[in-house]
Amino acid sequence: MTMPSVPEVSEPRRRSASSVVLPFAAVVGQDDARLALLLGAVDPGIGGVLLSGEKGTAKTTLVRGLAALLPGIAVVSKCRFSCDPASPDPACPDGPHLPGAAAEYRPARLVELPLGATEDRLAGSLDVPRVLAGAATAEAFVPGLLAQAHRGVLYVDEINLLPDHLVDVLLDAAATGITTVEREGVSLRHASRFLLVGTMNPEEGELRPQLQDRFGIAVAVVASPDPHQRADAVRARLRHDRQPAADTAAYEQASQELTSGIAAGRARLGDVDLPDAELIRITTACSSLGVDGLRGDLVTARAAIAHAAWRGANTVTDQDVREAARLALPHRLRRGPFDSPGIDTGRLDEALSAGDDPEPPPDGDGGGQPPGRDDAEPSQQQPQSRDETLPADSAPADTAEPANTGSPAADASSPEPTGPRQSTPPRTAAAPGTAFQIRHLQATGLGTGGGGNRSRSRGSSGRPAASIATSGRPDLIPTLRAAALARPGEPFRITGQDLRRSLRRGREANLVVLLLDTSGSMAARRRSQTVTTVALSLLADSYRRRDRVAVLTFRGRTATTVVPPTRSVELATRRLHDLPVGGQTPLAAGLDAVADLIRRERWRDPDRRPLLVVVTDGRATGGPDPFGTAQRAARRLAGVAGIVVDAEDGPVRLGLAARIATDLAAELVTVAGLASANPARRDDAAQELAAVIKAKEAA
Repeated sequence: MTMPSVPEVSEPRRRSASSVVLPFAAVVGQDDARLALLLGAVDPGIGGVLLSGEKGTAKTTLVRGLAALLPGIAVVSKCRFSCDPASPDPACPDGPHLPGAAAEYRPARLVELPLGATEDRLAGSLDVPRVLAGAATAEAFVPGLLAQAHRGVLYVDEINLLPDHLVDVLLDAAATGITTVEREGVSLRHASRFLLVGTMNPEEGELRPQLQDRFGIAVAVVASPDPHQRADAVRARLRHDRQPAADTAAYEQASQELTSGIAAGRARLGDVDLPDAELIRITTACSSLGVDGLRGDLVTARAAIAHAAWRGANTVTDQDVREAARLALPHRLRRGPFDSPGIDTGRLDEALSAGDDPEPPPDGDGGGQPPGRDDAEPSQQQPQSRDETLPADSAPADTAEPANTGSPAADASSPEPTGPRQSTPPRTAAAPGTAFQIRHLQATGLGTGGGGNRSRSRGSSGRPAASIATSGRPDLIPTLRAAALARPGEPFRITGQDLRRSLRRGREANLVVLLLDTSGSMAARRRSQTVTTVALSLLADSYRRRDRVAVLTFRGRTATTVVPPTRSVELATRRLHDLPVGGQTPLAAGLDAVADLIRRERWRDPDRRPLLVVVTDGRATGGPDPFGTAQRAARRLAGVAGIVVDAEDGPVRLGLAARIATDLAAELVTVAGLASANPARRDDAAQELAAVIKAKEAA
């Protein structure tokens, strides 16, 4: 019986596709990213390459351009798992392959893993009709993407958004070099060694730590600040779009030289010597930087060897070690969830120089760091709030608003800003105190999302709770149970009506929307610090539960989206510092802005349920009947799960936050009540927060 074959990538098809992709050699700048990919191609054993950076920085272009540079490979003829004729996999499902088996030559594959792929598509699945026809398991097995990527490149775009169940399979294959399939009567394994390349935008969220650790090299990719270099990049792209074939031909020689360099580097790799002095330099640097485990030492050593092989040397030098450390160590340093990634080059040079003899260090940084590395972070230099351009709406720094009960008369007596526009920037909130542990908050009911640990959900992950009839992707156990119960006493058989799929109960991630009152009523140092500390604690909790987070503030006359929905809690935390405060309290505008944001996000991700957290003292000013308008805006949000944190303090309490919570159909909590549900821990958190506030006041 003939086995289904995986479509081969022929040389003509490869050339045709390469004319569409900008050639690797034509990419302007991004020297670190190009070097990282070339080193990974020379030695895939380094462990993979991660390109992390903002949108539109040629990350995907570089990866796809690399595919055209990879030297071709020899494979056993008709082997769907790309076995090497020189050393075939003894466990190959298409084997065993006899010595001297027929071989064929083909290009190395670049296999892309889409975010919507299933586990069956990644690891492989059974061809059920072939099984029913009597084929053996190995013959009926359909290879997955991990099999197709063997001895090639597996590329995952937006790898930080990859579902956890696919990450688990990917981690196992990357760690062992073997894909094992054990499910529904399938029990087989095959070799799966590939260069893993991932790209991501850190603003969409961080990478799972276990997967990040598997990448040998990680590079921050940012656009060049040099206008001339940016113009060269745009010109190269336009030229290729107009005449792709001619542009590809123009870089043919440069591409062939890179291919030859990769092949020569691979051939030289085993002969490169790593002197003891350079190895001590590597281990000393890893120790002084606090790198966990020995993987950082090993990867840096392999990257240094690959760099020496790439430049045609037979011995690793200081230059190779510095280049390798620059690429392999920054993402392995210990840091908190909100610390900035990367490493200062001076600190890295100091660590690498610690392994030298006590002699004056050489001039220069040794690493050749190009402009535009991690510490530049141009996207973080944007103004933190558009409210900074509204000084006319801001109250003076030390002006406190009178208590507003929501009546028009009270609002009419409120002082309005007068005089010329202020030229000084608005007052900023006090720096947040130490975050405390938040008690478990969750949306009500059952959702259909996944990939988190906050609210209850039903879907494809979790523990089985029930089953439903289905004709696509049935589960074995529910199907067998349904067939046995449908015809008791009769010979066992399965019909189309017996097919079932498990309904599972698990946990999902949510869209956590933080609405913060930064108006004049909250501008007192004590209260503004309460707001930012509570927000910081909620962000830390969202980081652990893998939520998407949005931060909105309201002050002056409008609401501002400080952080749009993102999984980068680090970004949201940075924006909490130096928030502008003061001015009127447009609570209704803030609630309406939340409604608009939730409406937009439901179009993009209908399975992700929102959880609204409002931190306010409940006061509202500005315009006719400000509190009544806020109540009506709250009632329009009543269907959204919410929490109102009452930040009101002082001897006179109006209880307005409670009325807003009632209109929102949300739970009302105090700052102390927001802390961990354990009473002792809650009291400790409240005392710690009070101590921080008192210390700030005393200062």
